[in-house]
Parts: sequence; structure tokens; C-alpha cells
Amino acid sequence: MSTTRSEPAGPVPGVQPDAGLLSPVRVGTEVEAAVGDTAWLQAMLDAEAALARAQARCGTVPAAAAAAITAAARAEYFDVRELALAARRTANPVVALVAALTRRVGTEAPQAAEYVHRGSTSQDVFDTGAMLVAARALRPIVADLRATAASLTELAAAHRDTAMAGRTLALHAVPTTFGLKAAGWRQLVLEAAARLQRIADEGLPVSLGGAAGTLAGYLQYAGQAAGGAGRGPHEVVDDLVEAFAAETGLARPVLPWHALRTPVTDLGAALAYTAGALGKMAADVQVLARTEIGEVAEPAGAGRGVSSAMPHKRNPVLATLMRSAAVQVPALSCVLAQCLPAEDERSAGLWHAEWQPLRECLRLTGGAAHAAAELAAGLSVHPRRMRDNLDATGGQIVSERLSAYLAPRLGRAAAGEVLSRASEQARRSGRGLGDVLAALPGLQGVLSREELAELLDPGRYTGAAGPLVDRALRG
Repeated sequence: MSTTRSEPAGPVPGVQPDAGLLSPVRVGTEVEAAVGDTAWLQAMLDAEAALARAQARCGTVPAAAAAAITAAARAEYFDVRELALAARRTANPVVALVAALTRRVGTEAPQAAEYVHRGSTSQDVFDTGAMLVAARALRPIVADLRATAASLTELAAAHRDTAMAGRTLALHAVPTTFGLKAAGWRQLVLEAAARLQRIADEGLPVSLGGAAGTLAGYLQYAGQAAGGAGRGPHEVVDDLVEAFAAETGLARPVLPWHALRTPVTDLGAALAYTAGALGKMAADVQVLARTEIGEVAEPAGAGRGVSSAMPHKRNPVLATLMRSAAVQVPALSCVLAQCLPAEDERSAGLWHAEWQPLRECLRLTGGAAHAAAELAAGLSVHPRRMRDNLDATGGQIVSERLSAYLAPRLGRAAAGEVLSRASEQARRSGRGLGDVLAALPGLQGVLSREELAELLDPGRYTGAAGPLVDRALRG
């Protein structure tokens, strides 16, 4: 026995907008507002209005009609939920939006209604709207990244020579400095900001292709407006694309890109890099903030990081939010990359699959960047705890240095063997490595106690960490 389900006749009772309950990383940020449904609706309306003004500049739409369309293209005049429900019938929200905008224009300026969406197609409007949304979202993201980098510059300079344990494969390796670690975070953040700024400046183009990427509809109406005479098609197209780009503030594409999805894929890749770069910083902070390590702490605030069950805890919530985005955004950007092999002149499904992942990439990255700016500005650094941890292995953290010092005196293989045995003995006995080495008969006359004490100081074995910080901060 089979049953059929009918589509809901109207709004489903109890359905509410996505308030971000399951995505705290992006809640309350400027980017969240910039990519919400209302913002996306306004961007599509802005695309429609900009197209009309561009056509007016080219003489194919009356200036008064373009002004009337622009005046009507305001999101508050339209019901977002109603448009969303209507989109189920057409697989995109633009069809219903054009009909609603045409009715609105017709009410206020009947003579202008026929010029709404003239010669255009849904993808031109949606893709141009998507690029406008991206442009508006990238501004606060880049601003937060630059603020983060500025704070990290101060941390790196202040802790240029603050020695700490370098860790590889989760264990103490050799000493490094916190300044070098902060400089590394800063470098990733600066590279992310540069990638996104380059996209914002050059990689967000208007979409203008018409029904199948030939701009035939635009040319047809342009020919009618000119009485069938005038310039060649390429001149008409060049002028229209140029005017549309100027009206929107977006870039001018070489070709219509309905099925050439480079702009979306590049944007997704840059956002994935950004989220990952911030995730690196977050992962390090989480490790260093562990109770048994205690080398850094997140900024405190009322209610910040509290546990529902354990009053003593102050959880590293900013880093946690950043890592949650770092895991999600690269996966979502893969969806965008998988939409590159679109069939024909417009895809039946791949184009549609981009929309929600693109929005999530923008708002998750925006949330992570906002958290990173707060984290970097308020991060507490504990040099005394760093020194305590350096001493935790009783000098073994500088075994590499000792081995290099002894190699020309004992031979490389012999020096390595001595240090391996001494380190194992130190671990078993609980004695310091220096005490074990000082008692070895084979090192009498080879290594004085004064030399040994200097070699065992981890603060004197940070290599080129300081100059590397200087070089990074000069760049």
C-alpha cells in the first residue's frame, strides 16, 4: 500500500527562521546579518535595480523607469517566507521575486513595470546578488582579520624571547619562543586577509548572460530601443556589462559565467583557508590552556566559558568556536568545488547546490574571524608557567644541543648513544639529565660542570626564533 504526500498549502505551523541555536560561532556577528535571508533578498533586489539603471545608462530603459524600479527594490516590501515557499515550484527564488517586484513597480509606476528584469534571467540576478552578499560579508571578515593580526603583532613583539617548550607529536621537542608561535599565527592570518581582499577587489563579478549565456535577450531589447540600428553586438554588450559593474561595484567578467563557476569556487577556497588558519591558532590555544600546561588563558568575561556542572571551569570557548568553523568550512567549500563540472549552459542542480554551502562558509568564517579578534586582543600569556614546563623533563628538552656539542668530541654515533642512555637513565631514576651526565665516567674532562649548566639552559637554545620574529614583523 502506498501513500502520497501533498505539499503544504501554506506556512508550516511552528516553522521559524534559523536563529543560530546550533551554530553559536556565527550568532550575533555582523557577517550573520550580512548573509541572512533578508540580506540575500535585498542583494537580489539591488541586482535588479542596478540592471535597470545600467540599461538606462545605455539608453535601453527610460531613466524614470529605472528610478521607479530602484525605489521599489526594498526588502521590507516583500515577504521572505512567501518567496521561499514559492521557490519550491521553480527551484529558485528569483522567479517569484521578479513577479512580486513587477507588481510593486506596477502599483507605484505602471509605465515602468514592463522594464523589470528586461532581457534577464534568474541566474543573472541570483549570482550577482550572491556576489553582492559576498562583498558585504568580506568587509567585516577582513577587518576582523586585520585586527587579529595587529594584536598578534603586539604579542609576538612582547614575547620575542619568551622561551617555551616546542612540542612535536604532542611531546616536548626543543625550546622555542612564544613570540615565534604568535608570529606564525599572525602570518597565517595576514595571508588569509590578503586572499580575501584579493577576492573582494578582483574576484566578485557581476553575472550577465541572459537565458543561455549569449546575452541575446539584452541585445534584442537594445535593438528595439535603438530602432534596429546602431552599434554592433559586442559594443552593446561591452557597454551594458561595464555599466552593470559600475552600478553594483562588482568586477567585470571576461565571459558570462552561468556554467563557469570559478568565482564561487575561488571564494569557497579562500574562506576554507581562512577558517583553517584561524583553526590552527585555536588548536594551539586549546592545548596551551590545558590545566596541566597553563601557558595561556582566554580573556575572561561575565559568564564566559562557564560549565553547567563544574563551577571551577573556565572553558576556552573562543578557541572552541573557531575550531568548529575550521572543521566545517573546508568541507562545505568542497561542495562548491564539486559544482565546477556543471553541464550545459546552466546546471540542473549543481548551481542550486552552491547556495546554502556558500552562505554557511561566509557566516562560519565570519564568526571565527570575529572570535579570533577578541581572542588575540585579550589572550593572557604566562611566561613563568612556560619556564616551569621547560624544566619539567629535567633538561631533556635540550638533549639535541648536548648531542651536537659532544659529537665533535666523542664522535656523532657515540655522542648519540651517550645521550640516549643518559636520557633513559634520567627517566627511570627521576634525576635530572645534568646530574646523570655529570656522573658519567666517560665525560670526565670532556664536559665541565660550567659548560653543562650553560648547555642545559633551555632559554639559550631557541635557535633563530628571535630573528625570525623580527623578520616576520618587518614583512
